Amino acid sequence: MRPTTHLEADERALFGDARASEPPPDGYEIDAAFQGQEGLEMVLRAATTRRPYAVVFADMRMPPGWDGVETVERILQVTPRVELCICSAYSDYSWHEVIRRVGRPSLRLLRKPFDTYELLTVAAELTEKWNRANAPPSLSAGPPERRGR
Repeated sequence: MRPTTHLEADERALFGDARASEPPPDGYEIDAAFQGQEGLEMVLRAATTRRPYAVVFADMRMPPGWDGVETVERILQVTPRVELCICSAYSDYSWHEVIRRVGRPSLRLLRKPFDTYELLTVAAELTEKWNRANAPPSLSAGPPERRGR
């Protein structure tokens, strides 16, 4: 299985300066964008190279550009199968408004400040969900059983 790729929009806000010195966990590739527009461009490139992102973490606030909600809305237009997590210490919108705008009730929220364990737990859960949803049909299952002739 190939490594799972994650995109973090505004890595500084998510991880601070300490993140740059830590290698990604085994099995993960991590890319970072500092603005929503840059993140969308990266998602477009990944989709065209057939290495789509499994999970996107977006900060709610990424001044001076798009906020996390707008970023996620635009990413979903390009790659609707991606798993998403918005990270925020702020409540610019109610969670119901975010869900309504994004149109995805399963959207995850990670409240800042959070620790590495919380982040890795969410990343693992969303990656597993993406892997299940995008797994090729099992060849070992064989043809469906025929009933009644």
